[in-house]
Formats: sequence, C-alpha cells, structure tokens
Amino acid sequence: MTLDAAAAADGRYEALDLLATMVAVVAEDGSLHYVNAMFETVAGLSRRSLMRSHIHDWLAESAQLRETLTAVLRNEIATGRFDGTLRRAPLAANELLPVHVIVTQIDHRRDLALVEMLEIEQQTRQDREERSIGQVQANKELIRNLAHEIKNPLGGIRGAAQLLAMDLQSKELTEYTNVIIREADRLQALVDRLLAPHRRPHVVADVNIHEVCERVRALILAEFPQGLKVQRDYDTSIPDFRGDREQLIQAVLNIAQNAALALAERIAGGDARIVLRTRVARQVTIGKQRFRLALELHIEDNGPGVPDEIRDRIFYPLVSGREGGSGLGLTLAQTYVQQHLGMIECDSVPGRTLFKITIPLP
Repeated sequence: MTLDAAAAADGRYEALDLLATMVAVVAEDGSLHYVNAMFETVAGLSRRSLMRSHIHDWLAESAQLRETLTAVLRNEIATGRFDGTLRRAPLAANELLPVHVIVTQIDHRRDLALVEMLEIEQQTRQDREERSIGQVQANKELIRNLAHEIKNPLGGIRGAAQLLAMDLQSKELTEYTNVIIREADRLQALVDRLLAPHRRPHVVADVNIHEVCERVRALILAEFPQGLKVQRDYDTSIPDFRGDREQLIQAVLNIAQNAALALAERIAGGDARIVLRTRVARQVTIGKQRFRLALELHIEDNGPGVPDEIRDRIFYPLVSGREGGSGLGLTLAQTYVQQHLGMIECDSVPGRTLFKITIPLP
C-alpha cells in the first residue's frame, strides 16, 4: 500500500468527500494519488478507474496545468489558478465542462499538490434550479385553482346537455347535444390530469429504479416495436428507496414517450435510440438542500432536440413542441419527481437530448 493509499484508508483525505467541488491529490507527473467523491461524480468514473489515469487526461489545458504544478511543487508559487475545461467520460457523451482550477501546496508533502476544480456554471445552475422550483409551485397553485373553477360549471353544462337530449325529437339536434357531452367529457379528463400532480404519493414503498426502467422500456418497445432501440446502462448497486412506484413509472414514461415521438424520422430510418442510464451521485444539492447520495437517471435520445423557442419553458403546463400534444407530460413528470424531493434537468442539442432525473437516496 502506498503512503497516499494508507492516508486515504486512515481517513486523512476523508473530509474531501464532503466538498461540493472536485478535488484531486496529484504528483508532478500528473498521476492521481487521490480523488474525492465529487470528482468521481462529475467525471463519470469510479475512483479506482480514475486513480489509474492522469490529471492531464481530464483537463484540456494540460500544458498550463504542467507549468502550474511544477511551479507549485518547486515552491515558486504557493497557489496557481486558471480557467480550464474538464473532459468527462462517455457517461456524459464526452461533454466539456468549464471549470476554474486551483493548484495548492500540501504542507506535509513536497511531492504532491492539491488540485481543486470548481464548475464555473455551478452557481448559475443552482439559481436556475431554485427558480424552477419556485415556478413549479406557482404553476401548481394556478392550475389547481383554475381546474377547480372549471370543474363545477363543466358538470352543469354536461348535465344540461343530457337533459336537453332527453326532450329533443330531432336526430340532428340530438347529435349536437352529443357533441356537447363528448367535449365536456374531454375537458373533464383534461382537468383531472391538471389536478393529478397535486395528489401526494399514494403507495409509498421500497422502489427499485431498475424495475421502473424495465417497465417503461417494455411499454415503449410495445408501442414502437420497429426501428427503435431502448438501451440499458444500469448501475446495479443502486439501493432501493422509499417512493411511489406508479408515479415514478409515469414520470419516466412521459419523458421516454416524448423522446420516442420526437424520433419519428429516425424510427422510420431504423436508427432511433433511447438510453436509460442509472448512476449514483454524491454530495448533491437540490434547490437549497444538500444530500449525501442521490440517484441519477438519464433518459437520452438521438433525436432532433428540443426546439429553441420552448427550451426554457418545457416544464410549464400546456407547452408542447409537437402538434396535438397536450403539454402536460413533462409538467406531470416534474411534479411527481419533486414530490420525491427530486429534480429534472434537460440538456438538448440536435442529435442528443438528455433528461436527468435526480432523486435523493437514503
């Protein structure tokens, strides 16, 4: 066991796992002697895999990092800073992440330096999450009040149409009343869907996220049996958690169905793909609350992407990117996930759309 492996084992670096920033203990040649939990999460690889690599494999600005490491370890400077770009593993489709890099001396070691990386957009993302949570709460109150105001007169309209139909002798006029009744029923179904998210989880029990994914996968493949592949990429070590299984199935299904419908052209061409991917994230902040562990479920497709004009509003009610859509699927999904203290995020470019569901784990 190396000295640094021993240090990690005896807990010398254990406190680094509590940080919300990426931290690595690095030698002058770039070899990684230790990485914290946040580095694992953001890079998308396990600590053991990361330790077999070099820090230069992950930062695009490797020359600048070499110069800074050398200067710090030779005591030319105590701390070096620069803005860089972190490469991420295939888990994140080789996404580049802008980071601010800080290289610092370690008092008890002259051959090792501490490299800390802060996501430049982290604060922006947290602010966006807080605004999203507030917007969803406002939408919920508005929709609930509006739905209740619609529900009562709607029942009266339907009842009056039924009574009128009983007194009419003309077949043509009866058809008009039937139209009124059918449209009233359609509006009633819409109102019920609007009210559905405000019901708390009904059946709270142990939920296995992979059972949820398999149920959704089976439903999607039954609906689109040709031209679409639904690939699995599961971390089977993820533990069960308490939740409403049916609500989570509906949330994931709504997102996956939207993806499949957006893939219509690729399905016709036979190369449509949806990926269901599960991972564990550490030290996650949702809104203003910090969680030690969280489930990340990625629903990724190779479709055309979310239209620019609605990208910032896709979770708002009655906003749809396709003709005939109700605009309720993502609203329901967001609300169901929030009832499990979680969050949904979307990252979309042409050829790749990723919805990430994050739910705290016990």
